[in-house]
Amino acid sequence: MKSIRGSWFEFQHHNRAEGVYWNESCQKFTCEDWNAKIKEISEIGIEYLVLLASALYEEAYYNSSIYPRAKLNCADPMEAIFAAADKYNMKFFVSGGFFGDWTADRVAFNDPEIEKMRLQALNEIAETYGHHPSFYGWYWPREAYIDSYFKEDFIRYVNSCSREARRLIPDGKILIAPYGTRVAIPDDKFVGQLDELDVDIVAYQDEIGVQKTEVHEIPRIYEGLRRAHDRASRAAIWADVEAFKFEGTVYKSALLPAPFSRVQKQLEAVSPYVDVITIYQYQGMMNKPGSKVFAGHPSSTELYLDYVNWLEQNK
Repeated sequence: MKSIRGSWFEFQHHNRAEGVYWNESCQKFTCEDWNAKIKEISEIGIEYLVLLASALYEEAYYNSSIYPRAKLNCADPMEAIFAAADKYNMKFFVSGGFFGDWTADRVAFNDPEIEKMRLQALNEIAETYGHHPSFYGWYWPREAYIDSYFKEDFIRYVNSCSREARRLIPDGKILIAPYGTRVAIPDDKFVGQLDELDVDIVAYQDEIGVQKTEVHEIPRIYEGLRRAHDRASRAAIWADVEAFKFEGTVYKSALLPAPFSRVQKQLEAVSPYVDVITIYQYQGMMNKPGSKVFAGHPSSTELYLDYVNWLEQNK
């Protein structure tokens, strides 16, 4: 079983119904608190962080000409997390969204005004924060639904973002994290689409937390995807393991930490087929006991301790 080397990261959870146990805490974090949270995450061997959003609900988490600054307690949260990640030798994939309605992906793929804002934001972010050693690359958060294959408008969206990103930071790595993993058909057409997508990493969502896939199905699904990536010439294959469960209805209730007994099975199942395991996500799902920057449900300390105990036993 591979250890967890990456996690998604956010200032505010985009789906407010899901983020009720940590959004308020994160809104109150000072810049020093964000430093402490990054340090806490680094202590358990996580080295990659994927920033979910640079902007959300028409507010930006940096000094943008597009949207006003988000109302957070930390004046410059982007600078705070980059400075902390520099200090603790971590690597950030920086979000290129959300501009426009975060729920309307197909609109965002095809709307020229939203594309203009998105590309402008990449320039603003690169100019302001691109000097940080922890600025490892980019993440395109308009995640594809793989309906057997990638849709053409998603491929256009990705390649438009990547073209500008590579101009701005030529050495930056680019990551996407599609869903619909279970229905992907990893045949010649799929391999061709992988070669067409201008990305360095595809971190497929395992879709266990959203109750679309059962753990016993993971080996079959990821074995096929692994074969496709081995045939393609571009992107590495990572896993985006969902370390959560829902308190009630899927997508309409709070996210809670999944028990480690389930998460361990997910990690074991996907390990033979991927290069790196990331999780969705440390925030809200894991907290070090006694943390002064606690953000999440009280049971998040249990998942933290169970995972750390596994790490200690498997050094």
